[in-house]
Amino acid sequence: MQRKQATPVLPAHTGVARFLDACHHRVPDATPVWFMRQAGRCLPEYRAIRQKYDMLTMVKTPELSTEVTLMPIKRFGVDAAVIYSDIMLPLQDMGVSLEIQHEVGPVIHHPIRTLKDVETLHVPGHDEVGRCMMETIRLVKRELTGQCAVIGFAGAPFTLASYLVEGRPSRDYRNTKAMMYGQPEIWHALMNKLTDVTCDYLVEQIHAGADVVQLFDSWIGALSPSVYVYYVQPYVKRIFAAVKQTDTPAIHFGTGTSALLEELAASGGDIIGLDWQVDLDDAWASVGFDHGVQGNLDPMRLLTSWPVVEEGMQDVLRRAANRPGHIFNLGHGVHPQTDPALLRQLVDAVHETTMR
Repeated sequence: MQRKQATPVLPAHTGVARFLDACHHRVPDATPVWFMRQAGRCLPEYRAIRQKYDMLTMVKTPELSTEVTLMPIKRFGVDAAVIYSDIMLPLQDMGVSLEIQHEVGPVIHHPIRTLKDVETLHVPGHDEVGRCMMETIRLVKRELTGQCAVIGFAGAPFTLASYLVEGRPSRDYRNTKAMMYGQPEIWHALMNKLTDVTCDYLVEQIHAGADVVQLFDSWIGALSPSVYVYYVQPYVKRIFAAVKQTDTPAIHFGTGTSALLEELAASGGDIIGLDWQVDLDDAWASVGFDHGVQGNLDPMRLLTSWPVVEEGMQDVLRRAANRPGHIFNLGHGVHPQTDPALLRQLVDAVHETTMR
């Protein structure tokens, strides 16, 4: 049995109160806002740091990770800080040799292709996985002094397995699917190990101070509903069951999931992240109003002008219809070419429009 978190007394009209009210289907004072990939990318101060350090060095150095994590809090006024890290981080603790190449993404030096490859993967103890991430959470928590929610996260087993098997980002996941369909014993052995590590990784983030956790299944849209249910969902259920024992809200996000929304909701997350390819009201009906939803402004609107951004914002809020359980976000991450001033204007406008 995992340790349960004590229910904190939250000061009113703070980001953390607003965010957790939405997560627990209470009525917040305004709709909470945060942005995936908000920590960096479009900020000149982030780009200045990136010129000095590679990404893995930054995410594994708690002081640097904390500095970047706090940048959007200061610049945008968002209600939550998502820890600046990478979903590949726990794989290094499993003995995986990898690098993150600029404009390519994660590259695995020795892809997983055989049962022996899976057997060589180390499963670290719960107090060994992601130690730098835990220290960053503690530092961020201290700096925020209860004003904003802290979001921890992990990659979901299917997405991590896809990187491990393909060796790098893929368009068709041919090696991953070939293993899944043709060598199920290898597939399930790999998914079991990744699930064990992910459970410990998220629970330890909660113990370090994360108020909410998000499971990123970036590539899950490559699967049909029946394939997802058979080959992936049992592992995701285990992860959310572990998180649920801590009484901590969990967000489940993937892209290209319009055909999978009911299956994602049944996997155990409290809030379902919606990408920009669905209308929020229709998607929420598919998910079920007993779940919260997060999203889902098309991030490309932020490459235009404020009237275009505002039009999209109003459409998202209209479809949310002031129901408890909505967290405003983009349908994916902030594009590097986004004007930071538009993000600040968007946060302020969501708050002002939904203030109760």
